[in-house]
Amino acid sequence: MHAFDILGDPVRRRILVLLTAGEMPAGDVVQNVGAHFGITQPAVSQHLKVLREAGFVRVRADGTRRLYSLETAPLREVDEWLDPFRRFWAPRLDALATEIARGKKTRREAKTTAPNDDEEHP
Repeated sequence: MHAFDILGDPVRRRILVLLTAGEMPAGDVVQNVGAHFGITQPAVSQHLKVLREAGFVRVRADGTRRLYSLETAPLREVDEWLDPFRRFWAPRLDALATEIARGKKTRREAKTTAPNDDEEHP
């Protein structure tokens, strides 16, 4: 299965986002994803299996618990695939960063030149 087939499913994307916070017991993944999408434990387990078989997550046993964590190699492959397309949005993101910096500077300057309410006014 291709990486974009894996990432095309909102349930699997949600699982990956959850795992960005770190290793998580399968039960916690099931509880969060199941509640969010209204799906059963077996359905979530099936998505975890697809992610595991595709190399997006790894699992380790801790007693009776199964702990899932993110595997970043397939995500790096997606990032590399996206690289030629960055030129379309990079200039816009740079321009946005410039505008944000200007806004922050303007607010700082406004604060330093504003009259202090604690001072007496004539």
